[in-house]
Amino acid sequence: MSLRAVGHSYFDVQTDTQLDAWYPESSTDPKRSCLAEQLGLIEGRPIETTIDALEAPAVNLADAYLRLHMLSRREIRPHEANLDGVFGLLTNCAWTSAGPVLPDRVDELQSSAAGKGIGVSVTSVDKFPRMTDYVIPSGVRIADADRVRLGAHLAEGTTVMHEGFCNFNAGTLGPSMIEGRISAGVVVGANSDVGGSASIMGTLSGGGKETITIGENCLLGANSGIGISLGDNCTVEAGCYVTAGSRVTLPDGSISKGKDLSGRSGMLLIRNSTSGAIEMRVLDPEKWEGINQALHDN
Repeated sequence: MSLRAVGHSYFDVQTDTQLDAWYPESSTDPKRSCLAEQLGLIEGRPIETTIDALEAPAVNLADAYLRLHMLSRREIRPHEANLDGVFGLLTNCAWTSAGPVLPDRVDELQSSAAGKGIGVSVTSVDKFPRMTDYVIPSGVRIADADRVRLGAHLAEGTTVMHEGFCNFNAGTLGPSMIEGRISAGVVVGANSDVGGSASIMGTLSGGGKETITIGENCLLGANSGIGISLGDNCTVEAGCYVTAGSRVTLPDGSISKGKDLSGRSGMLLIRNSTSGAIEMRVLDPEKWEGINQALHDN
């Protein structure tokens, strides 16, 4: 079944490079205005985009942006659309307070704006814009909008704190506290807490293909990290990093590689403060009371 959406794109007037695409809710007229357009550096145009099959790769920038919108609007979950090659389709933009422009036109934009007594700030230079400039999902809190990319999937009741980060094609499936990093491709289950500066390995860097998932009612302690999946009701001690190749001592004294524990439920992963060895113990579910519900009543 094909998908069709009407939206609005900005184009660079000198090169006709398509910079972005915005698809508002169906009841909203797709119109925008920004200073860069008023100063003649970019031009806004209505667009109509059709996706024949989400399982096939995106064919152009407008197609890719529509898939990212669908993720952030929760119309699809991470991995339900093919995003292979998406980086090659998106334009690297300077995302400014006056609108998106090509990076080599920032000086021109700032000079033109100064002639009108207006200052221009650049929030980032990237292929992905921040999600909140295009989609604001209901029932979430985001302390620093710069740290959530368009294409992030944030379930109702999710809180992303100031140092939290969520990449595209990744996110949460239920109420969650995000104070660490959800890398591209990672999915976090309901009622889980990714602690301050905790890290979850994604699929973009180093050619990794393994998709990491975290189950429900899990806790990643501050500065911890995982390169394996967790089932439900798991806790990783603060500062403990467990990768697929980590040697983990099991409760019976035997040694296992981290990858052989991937996806198990009920694990407590710690680093022995005397020997330095990573140990897996059976988690006492009474030790983890879950996320603070009052914080996620958005």
